[in-house]
Amino acid sequence: MFNFDEPRFLRIQAGAVALAGPIDKAMGQLLAEGAQNIFFVGTGGAGILMQPAWQLLSMRSDIPVFSVMPAELVLTGDPHLNAQSIVVMPSLSGTTRETIAALEYCKRHGARVIALTGHADTPLARGADSAFVNFAEDDTSCESFYLQALYVALSVMRQRGECDTYKSVVADLQRLPALLLNVKRAFEPRAERFAEEIKSEPYHIITGAGSTWPEAYYYGMCILEEMQWIRMRPVHASDFFHGALELLDKDVSLIVFKGEDVLRPLAERVEVFAREHTSKLHVFDTASFDLPAIGAETRALISPILLATAMERVSAHLEAKRKHPLTTRRYYNRVPY
Repeated sequence: MFNFDEPRFLRIQAGAVALAGPIDKAMGQLLAEGAQNIFFVGTGGAGILMQPAWQLLSMRSDIPVFSVMPAELVLTGDPHLNAQSIVVMPSLSGTTRETIAALEYCKRHGARVIALTGHADTPLARGADSAFVNFAEDDTSCESFYLQALYVALSVMRQRGECDTYKSVVADLQRLPALLLNVKRAFEPRAERFAEEIKSEPYHIITGAGSTWPEAYYYGMCILEEMQWIRMRPVHASDFFHGALELLDKDVSLIVFKGEDVLRPLAERVEVFAREHTSKLHVFDTASFDLPAIGAETRALISPILLATAMERVSAHLEAKRKHPLTTRRYYNRVPY
């Protein structure tokens, strides 16, 4: 594969899936000590990658669960955050300014903080009650964070008797690193073709629903906008028919992410409409990825992981074709803000 280190990828994702047991143990202890709600508190891309886990608990668990932006939490507070709260905080660097400020806020209010990070000797890892460290870099962090957050949600549901299939799902996830590598290999030709198609495109609308919406939002904001300076309009498939559809014409690029959960019909509705109104429709459907012996329930849960691993291949080709390295920034960590 183009510009890709397969052993490094397998090593990082193996590190992520190996955290199932430690995360389950930590969550079990906190729940046994009386934890009554859960907060996912992450900045930027890392925060977005927590969204599928938050959605899963929102739909399938009766434990109160909240998704909060760190900068807002510090300014407004939250009446539900207290000594009975579990706060899950992701930051790949472990140094994100807004996240560290929120960590200090949560600790002052007695909440128990679980950190998900790529580095141990950092303010986040040192300040958290429990820190799960799995080194990753930008091109491998999506899958790692998605997996860790999913383990948090599955563990909570298991402890509360809300997930009878926990063991089988986790067993599926243990096999995922090698399967993801196969997905990348199979997707490589399409990734290069797609990168060629859009390398000069000035503007895109990107959409998804259910667990694929966070990945659509992430890929549009963090990759195409931040790392490629391409103008984007991320819009949830539920909202597509309340604004974005009026921007669609035969020359407007629309990217649709389709997953395999119960909200798939929302993305399909956009796809059906778009086929009549643009010649630049690009649909990426996780149902097309070959995952031998992985059950339907697990496939629905990992749809954003599959899309992330496939779209990384697009990113690798896009930076080369546009002669714009993914690390190039005007402002991000370059100037004060």
